[in-house]
Amino acid sequence: MSEKIKAERNRTLTLSKEEYVFFSKKLCDLTGKTNINVNDIVNKTINNDLFEIIDCLPGHFADLIIIDPPYNLTKEFNGFAFKASSATRYLEYLRSWFLKVAALLKPNGSLYVCGDWKCTSALQQVMEENLTVLNRITWQREKGRGALKNWKNAMEDIWFGVNNEKEYYFDVEAVKQKRKVLAPYRENGKPKDWEETEDGNFRLTFPSNFWDDISVPYWSMPENTDHPTQKPEKLIAKLILSSCPKDGIVFDPFLGSGTTSVVAKKLGRKYVGVEMNTEYCCWAEKRLEAADADKSIQGYADGVFWERNTANRQKN
Repeated sequence: MSEKIKAERNRTLTLSKEEYVFFSKKLCDLTGKTNINVNDIVNKTINNDLFEIIDCLPGHFADLIIIDPPYNLTKEFNGFAFKASSATRYLEYLRSWFLKVAALLKPNGSLYVCGDWKCTSALQQVMEENLTVLNRITWQREKGRGALKNWKNAMEDIWFGVNNEKEYYFDVEAVKQKRKVLAPYRENGKPKDWEETEDGNFRLTFPSNFWDDISVPYWSMPENTDHPTQKPEKLIAKLILSSCPKDGIVFDPFLGSGTTSVVAKKLGRKYVGVEMNTEYCCWAEKRLEAADADKSIQGYADGVFWERNTANRQKN
């Protein structure tokens, strides 16, 4: 549990001792339970080890599954250490749970799994063993350490797969991006495929599989936590809006600090999240409570995604 003194502009989420006790009472514990119904877990944060409760979760309940597993790196998660291993052993680790997680997907559901360059080949392999892979998204993670004898690691991948390539939900209109027009073209004196606004000239564009508009959470953003691998709300919003219908269920088996559940709630979807660390679960619950009053997502406004640092109306 963290109770820190922050600088005035630091908006990183913290928990008081009282809040820890309060939010821990809201958590769902499935230890020893069987025959779980989806109504028992929907809109809940499940505080269990995925490997201990995966077999008791109801089959085919999720419209969308978003997986952000430990990458093949040595990293500590609030007392739990994940150690890097060989490519073969990491692939075995993925296979130990991936098939069971994929079995929770509806027949027409979609699944996204996140990774970096070191583990992306293993992710592709395990996806192709269980689903039909439709694409690989690469997003620019603008933060990161420099390297004296290598290229700075500033990209991550998200693999996109479905159960049935002929029948799955995808709403491209919900994830269009508003881009600045640098060389506006006119036809008969009128803008062609773009619009003039008080904030500048913009065009709505179809999304590609390269995303360069994502800001990684940092200390002055209200979504920021001390989780070491937190994903941005804007990134998760794209996955949810494109691949989960309104009121559908989004499942995250490695919930971390709660971003997937929080964004699902903000966007009018149901959620189920599993996280073994109790403090992370409490962070998620505090963020979920805050989402009742503030449903804004940095970089997403007026029903479109804006380029980084281009919309005056964005909340930073």
